[in-house]
Amino acid sequence: MMNMTDTVKQLLILNVLFFVGAIFVPQATNLLALHYFESDSFKLWQPITHMFMHGGLMHIFFNMFALVSFGSALEHFWGPKKFLFFYFSCGIGAALIHSGVNYYYFHEGLNLLIEEGFNKVEIMEVLNQGKFMNSWQAALPSSVFENMIGALTPAVGASGAIYGLLVAFAFMFPNAELALMFIPVPIKAKYFVPTIVLLDLFSGVTGYSIFGGGIAHFAHVGGALVGFIMMWYWKKNQFNQNRWDR
Repeated sequence: MMNMTDTVKQLLILNVLFFVGAIFVPQATNLLALHYFESDSFKLWQPITHMFMHGGLMHIFFNMFALVSFGSALEHFWGPKKFLFFYFSCGIGAALIHSGVNYYYFHEGLNLLIEEGFNKVEIMEVLNQGKFMNSWQAALPSSVFENMIGALTPAVGASGAIYGLLVAFAFMFPNAELALMFIPVPIKAKYFVPTIVLLDLFSGVTGYSIFGGGIAHFAHVGGALVGFIMMWYWKKNQFNQNRWDR
């Protein structure tokens, strides 16, 4: 494995500090996590700060393992400024796409409730208290209700940015063989990365989560999509790496 680069090391330290800090100051998670943007809990800094918050030990472990493994290789070739630009672009892009999907899900449920005679202002007041009414659940199809309430669940984690790094790694090192803990045989990056992105897309669309519950699948797909667009653009325009101050 390539030695850990300086910027990756700093990101790793920041993530660990935020993780430990949230243990001792639990209210920080609510303040820094990414809330639905029409919620009273949403703050402008959350599309960035949510990238440094994590939901548990395994969550931060896998994200930081991927950051070190793939991020160091990319920073080595790009330099710190280009790497950080790419990393945060993917993370923020993932947050925007995740929020856009949540907007669709939330308003699908909201509009159906209004058609059933519920008052929009009262609905929003109840939801901003972190509650919901059982009568809503009875009035909506189960999948619509679950998606509507799920859209209000705060999102945490660097996964969107990490998926962008995975795509960039597959672009730059397509034949690199990845030996992962849960797969017994090495798989080339050009096959592995599209597969996990498609699995996330499948889980997001169908609601059947292959990797477990509580995962923001469209944030993963969003980070991968932004990473793909950036890498495609840079490759098409033969992006001059020397333009970046390393």
